[in-house]
Amino acid sequence: MAEKLLAVKGMNDILPPDSARWEWLEDKVRQLMSRYAYRNIRTPILEHTQLFVRGIGEVTDIVEKEMYSFEDRSDKHGDHAHLTMRPENTASVVRAVTEHNLLYEGGKRLYYMGPMFRRERPQRGRYRQFHQIGAEALGFGGPEVDAELILLAVALWKALGLTDWRLEINSLGQPEERAQHRERLIAHLQAHEGLLDEEARRRLHSNPLRILDTKNPAMQAVVESAPRLIDFLGPQSLAHFEALQAILDANGIAWTLNPRLVRGLDYYNLTVFEFVTDRLGAQGTICAGGRYDYLIGQMGGKPAPAVGWALGVERVLELVKELGQGDALPVPDAYAVIPETAALPLALRTLQALRAEGVSVQMHAQAGLGAEGMGSMKSQFKRADASGARFALIFGASELAQGCVAIKPLRAGKDDSLAAQTLQKLDDVAAWAEGLRA
Repeated sequence: MAEKLLAVKGMNDILPPDSARWEWLEDKVRQLMSRYAYRNIRTPILEHTQLFVRGIGEVTDIVEKEMYSFEDRSDKHGDHAHLTMRPENTASVVRAVTEHNLLYEGGKRLYYMGPMFRRERPQRGRYRQFHQIGAEALGFGGPEVDAELILLAVALWKALGLTDWRLEINSLGQPEERAQHRERLIAHLQAHEGLLDEEARRRLHSNPLRILDTKNPAMQAVVESAPRLIDFLGPQSLAHFEALQAILDANGIAWTLNPRLVRGLDYYNLTVFEFVTDRLGAQGTICAGGRYDYLIGQMGGKPAPAVGWALGVERVLELVKELGQGDALPVPDAYAVIPETAALPLALRTLQALRAEGVSVQMHAQAGLGAEGMGSMKSQFKRADASGARFALIFGASELAQGCVAIKPLRAGKDDSLAAQTLQKLDDVAAWAEGLRA
């Protein structure tokens, strides 16, 4: 026997019944995005490596340690393309918007769903292939759009039945304000360099803001006493941040100012935010985002403001599963019981007609290679009941001789006219199909 092949570590199969919960979440997202006038965008999984180096930042953990990158001999001249499996999707969305001039006629509201890839240690809610749902509003510069995106996320939590979360917000200001803060922050950290861990010392001059996001308990006192970026904001940055807060307050959205919230990507400015839960251990952030007004220009496009967020699907589904939400498996309206193989041509023609009328039908099929016949009526009815279908369609020889199919109720339904077993004409499927739909 050949050796059994297994999935790559940290890249998981999503099987029924769990896949039903994924579909349930995706349906909720599509409905909600439509109500907020966000339109779907789908970008390639593979992009040029330089897209993420330029967009995310060369001295971030993602670019330095976590990307799946490789060289691809791309043309007949033997030139090599450096490609990366996308570790996040904002850079890809900006690339697509820039490449196709989507902002030529004004701002765009976009959303996406799909897999991302990072080479990190797999743990609960954190995998090497993971999935994100994101919303991006490009070409809009006001705090009202920051607020709209936060309200969109809150509406999603409500639709999913999630309540155990909190919203943390901060402002990173503008580049010149961050430069002033950066100078003071480096001086503060240098004064306490003996307390910094190896990672912090490495980042001291390349990306000191990220040191504020450390989880090292030994550095918490140094971080807590560090200069706060919010204290360096000028009047315009403060006005933007205060306008956001006013809209959140007017909508009854509780929030907490977290001056240490800096996010892990270099492209953010002004508003940043995270939705956090205590129910997932160390992986407590379920949705995060902020404003990235300079990224489009960095990607070679005409400079334009933008803001967005992304949520981790696996983490959100952990919470959904705890609440028992989205557990219901889709079940067929009817199950076709077919006693003899001779009935198959007529039975399948009828099932196709029912499906064309919007009826969900599961067909009984032979059990295995070399199987003789369709199996006993008793075993077929056991499978019909296990399927969850409300009706069994019986294609017996006596029914077919009358040009009919027998419809047997398997459980209580909404239509009293089908409460008992009946015969229905095969040449008039449209007349009785509606009574089978749940």
